Amino acid sequence: MQNYVVKGTFKAGHSWENFTKTIESQNEKNAREKTYSIFGSKHGLNRSLIKIDSVVEA
Repeated sequence: MQNYVVKGTFKAGHSWENFTKTIESQNEKNAREKTYSIFGSKHGLNRSLIKIDSVVEA
């Protein structure tokens, strides 16, 4: 397992908020999926309200 730093924005009310998350995952694709899953469950957001700008191995 490797750590990935995921950066992007998500819709919070009427504005977009920046986020940076460190995700432990097997590869970049899984890190993206995990990020969508976490934000969806914690904030009740659809994938269309989450924009991932970059995924970099930490």
